[in-house]
Amino acid sequence: MASLLPDAENTLLHQGTVVPAHPLALDHTRTLDERRQRALTRYYVDAGAGGLAVGVHTTQFEIRRPEVGLLRPVLELAAEELDARADRRPFLRIAGVAGPTGQAVAEAELARELGYHAVLVSPGGLADRDLDYLLDRSAAVGEVLPVIGFYLQEAVGGRYLPRDFWRRLADQESTVAVKAAPFDRYRTLELVQGIVDSERGGEVALYTGNDDNIVGDLLARYDLCGPSGPVTRRFVGGLLGHWAVWTRAAVRLHDLVRRAWAGDETARDRALAMSAGVTDANAAVFDVRNDFAGVIAGVHEVLRRQGLLEGTWCLDPAEDLSDGQSAELTRILDAYEWLRAEDGFVTAGLEGWMS
Repeated sequence: MASLLPDAENTLLHQGTVVPAHPLALDHTRTLDERRQRALTRYYVDAGAGGLAVGVHTTQFEIRRPEVGLLRPVLELAAEELDARADRRPFLRIAGVAGPTGQAVAEAELARELGYHAVLVSPGGLADRDLDYLLDRSAAVGEVLPVIGFYLQEAVGGRYLPRDFWRRLADQESTVAVKAAPFDRYRTLELVQGIVDSERGGEVALYTGNDDNIVGDLLARYDLCGPSGPVTRRFVGGLLGHWAVWTRAAVRLHDLVRRAWAGDETARDRALAMSAGVTDANAAVFDVRNDFAGVIAGVHEVLRRQGLLEGTWCLDPAEDLSDGQSAELTRILDAYEWLRAEDGFVTAGLEGWMS
């Protein structure tokens, strides 16, 4: 029998919220920096995020390697910090799971043990498996915790997943949401169409992972035909590596989008005015000009400049900022005041988060 989300978190998931993908804080020896790892979690909570995704690409998939052994520690640290929160508002705890079925189920069981609500099931590294295998794997994981499906872009290990795949995934009782991150408008549309094709498509929340088109996805309205007639769907929130930085600005953007959904044209105009800047910032952070080579280090560099991280170190020593990437980050900070505004918030909270 499929596992279910708690009522409060289920409501939050479907109403829509901001879910940053949690980075990994390392020191100069590439060892886990527990103090800064905790500080990051505290920052995201205080910035107003409605959830966190831990153990995902932004956390670095290498944490699963036996010689690294950081999957449990990073999941535990985030869980401990969320347990200690004073506000006790509903908050989504999402763990990333990866690998073949046995590994993915074992990781879901660990997440359940640590109090996570749902799992984001990565399709990466399974290019030799057919679609039936991926669906059976999701169903097996869904016996442990509710599932968030994941359309991963090919540039970082994803593959094409057709419309019927998403319909069949939505048919599974354990599927509560999907993250669309193919970085492709046609494939994003196919995903939405597939969810709408399912009799239980209305029970599956849509979250954007398209860091290249965040505002566009959130403002788009999909008027489609489902099994019982016309259906209108929206991306209600985002589960994004991009939102691991400037998170308070992301929360404010999401608030503008929600107001736009309600008919506030001024809010819509303000959100649209930010759209190009958000994509521009993402290009710098994710190192698009170098085929995403510096994507993790770019996230780290923003956090380093703010004092949340000590450096840009990744578990893989070959992963670092690309030539010119630091200058690009400086350029976007000079260009967009609403990004620089985050610095004051971080400065004011940093001492408390690091204590």
